[in-house]
Amino acid sequence: MTERPRVVIVGAGFAGLWAARGLAGAPVQVLLVDRNNFHTFLPLLYQVAAAELEPEAIAYPVRSILRTMPNVDFLLAEVEGLDLAGQQIQTSAGTIAYDFLILATGSTNHFFGVPGGQEHAFPLKTMADAVALRSQILHCYEQAAHQTDPELRRQALTFTIVGGGPTGVEFAGALAELINGPLRKDYPHLNRQDSRVVLLEAQNVLLPGLPPRLQTYAQARLQRMGVEVQLQASVEEITDSAVRIADGLTIPTQTVVWTAGVQGLPEASAWGLPVVRGRRVAVLPTLQSPEHPNVYVLGDLASLEQAGRALPMVASVATQQGKAAAQNILRQLRDEPPLPFRYQDKGSMVTIGRNAAVAHVFGRSFTGFPAWVLWLGVHLLNLIGFRNRLLVMLNWAWDYFFFERAVRLISPRLCDGNYFPSTFFV
Repeated sequence: MTERPRVVIVGAGFAGLWAARGLAGAPVQVLLVDRNNFHTFLPLLYQVAAAELEPEAIAYPVRSILRTMPNVDFLLAEVEGLDLAGQQIQTSAGTIAYDFLILATGSTNHFFGVPGGQEHAFPLKTMADAVALRSQILHCYEQAAHQTDPELRRQALTFTIVGGGPTGVEFAGALAELINGPLRKDYPHLNRQDSRVVLLEAQNVLLPGLPPRLQTYAQARLQRMGVEVQLQASVEEITDSAVRIADGLTIPTQTVVWTAGVQGLPEASAWGLPVVRGRRVAVLPTLQSPEHPNVYVLGDLASLEQAGRALPMVASVATQQGKAAAQNILRQLRDEPPLPFRYQDKGSMVTIGRNAAVAHVFGRSFTGFPAWVLWLGVHLLNLIGFRNRLLVMLNWAWDYFFFERAVRLISPRLCDGNYFPSTFFV
């Protein structure tokens, strides 16, 4: 009996999972490797940080996803090295040989060399980041509740978000609603004027890439919610007590949330892959590595241009690339040439709090309540698992009808000062 070709997929994010789905039932043996045993629905990660959703509501065990895929196995391990010539990857669980390799490891934060960014800013890329940020926000309110110095109290209640893209805009809106709703009721003795949400964007518009009408609507909506939007505000330095902007303005704050940019993993260049701007790996139109046709690079890690522009680092690109890579591997096994990848842009949607969103889909623009309903439906539909959809829907309904956030929990700290997310995410 001839042994089946072995496909190793590194990363259980959108690209990796959709590649595994595309290879399910095919004449190959698939091994999915990830450092976590769960898949995170990243588009709703900011709602965990804003105390709107439990972490478990947007995470789903990988092995549960793979139950219906008999030719797909899972390995909980950290990738430590890659031997392209020997067709092996080194992991914390040992060395693994492959016939085909799919690298879908995602991205990490890009602080653009801003002093103090990595040390003092709160990123929003992983489940641990979201839980730590939620704990930080609530801890600041507990600290302010017993702070007698008015300046220090205002500093504790000032929350600065760097980056006016989709994540920054959505989190700013969710945080403003948390502050003006549940936290205002929890801390009635605090002066609401002391609480500030400041959104900093280096460009002259929010949501770059969307039509101007949607950009204007998003900014106006945030400002009506009490968010201070500052455009052309390039951050020069972040400390543990303030953020300094290029025009010389200093904002006293204990909480700086970084949503301004991401980049590929630094390990990619050490693995011998061609790395370009943003630490992304240059790939052929077929998503293959130029010198290694049996290696595919997908999602945020891959750098591929279409219509003269690099494809964005979003979930829809990753899922489509996962499907395409799976089909190309099957074509190679049939001695057929791989096909170039073509991204089908179905549009973008950004929610801005209760009953408000912007959407640009199929060439048409929507704002307000219709866009918000569309955003709700699309995100519920794309969540993995009926239980997760039910949990998210119940949390949204509770928040919508009762103006309440049920997940206002401060997670305990570890000895090094970092927040311990929960036993589920260790």
